[in-house]
Amino acid sequence: MPETATGVRKLQRTLYRQAKGKPKWKAWSLYGDVCRREVLEAALWQVIANGGAPGVDGIKVEGLAEDGGHRELWLAKLETELRGKTYRPSPVRRVYIPKADGKKRPLGIPTVRDRVVQTAVVLLLLPIFEADFHENSFAYRPKRRAQQAIDAIKIALLSGRREVVDADLSGYFDTIPHAGLMRLVKGRVSDGSILKLIKGWLRSPIVEEDPETGVKRTVKNRCGTPQGGVISPLLANLYLDGLDKAVNGGKQMKAVMVRYADDFVVLCRKGQGAAMYGRLKSWLEKRGLKLNEKKTRIVDFEKESFEFLGFRLAWRKARSGRHYPHCEPSPKSCGKLREAIREETARSTMWKESDEIIARVNRRVRGWIGYFHYANSSRVFDKMQWQMRERMRRWLWKKHSKTQAHYGDAYSNERLHDHYGLINFPMHTKWQNS
Repeated sequence: MPETATGVRKLQRTLYRQAKGKPKWKAWSLYGDVCRREVLEAALWQVIANGGAPGVDGIKVEGLAEDGGHRELWLAKLETELRGKTYRPSPVRRVYIPKADGKKRPLGIPTVRDRVVQTAVVLLLLPIFEADFHENSFAYRPKRRAQQAIDAIKIALLSGRREVVDADLSGYFDTIPHAGLMRLVKGRVSDGSILKLIKGWLRSPIVEEDPETGVKRTVKNRCGTPQGGVISPLLANLYLDGLDKAVNGGKQMKAVMVRYADDFVVLCRKGQGAAMYGRLKSWLEKRGLKLNEKKTRIVDFEKESFEFLGFRLAWRKARSGRHYPHCEPSPKSCGKLREAIREETARSTMWKESDEIIARVNRRVRGWIGYFHYANSSRVFDKMQWQMRERMRRWLWKKHSKTQAHYGDAYSNERLHDHYGLINFPMHTKWQNS
């Protein structure tokens, strides 16, 4: 594995340098590299590490991870299909996951076989397009994270751009036009075999199963790139890269656009928000996309807050008298964590061992802390820790059938953390840019 990974990284660095040094350069011989065993092995292990549900063929990644002999035979067969150009994409399995507003988000799950080939292609295409992507795009890119997007927003706010177009796109992944997307891919790729692969994945039929009757139906995919596909994030970034550059490079308004996948904000000078809204709408409609006008709004940041990537930003006055963009976990994000803790400590879990429940709560809370331990999180962290402790005290008190002492007396903070091992919230932030 280390040698394989090293060889792939070397190839990626070569492709990145070539694309960065020659803006008009096109890759014309990538397909042979996709078929290389070391590239396919690296792709397979990445798919195994990511896990995920099976596609329409029912094959699970766990089987390939556990059985080395089967894995080698499976990979050899896939390599043979690719080299002989007999590989064909399978249909995509459609599932729906609930959204916070009660609606459902469609996900398209390719087969493990398709996910491996898509990952192999992404390993080679990502460094090429990475050389072109705008610096204010932060999702699905190496060495970039959501907190850096918030940093860029805060810098723009402090520069005086405090009229914010808080944008929302309607079904972005499902509405990307295939023809326009392929034109952008061809801007850097002239290898016909690679283009054929991408076109095949985009056009793969979608298989839906009725949850009540179990009847399956197959529908054609005329536009969009399914959320759940390995290559979809790269293609989604590519289609909006032109907007990143058009807004951030605009000489007239000099606005700043910060994007994370299909979530973005545009920060303007006072009085420019309405004009920017109109320009955004026009640019998107010309390319087959739509703003969600019910959710998109123009915010005067000096008077009201807005939320982005789970954080809430508000214009606050510091003790020194200076104003700054205050950033903390949003109420919605806090509500999700409280709900997760409630699920783990529901009455139906009373039969489980305390150690198991504490471990499950700690996993949920640790992931939340890892994301939100940033900027001005201390006040919210203090409140969330208090609520977590209270919930755990109640659960332990009921589990152990305490009838006399108040649960707060029976389970002190020290006992919760030292004896039971409940996680402690950090009270100081990792990154402080205010």
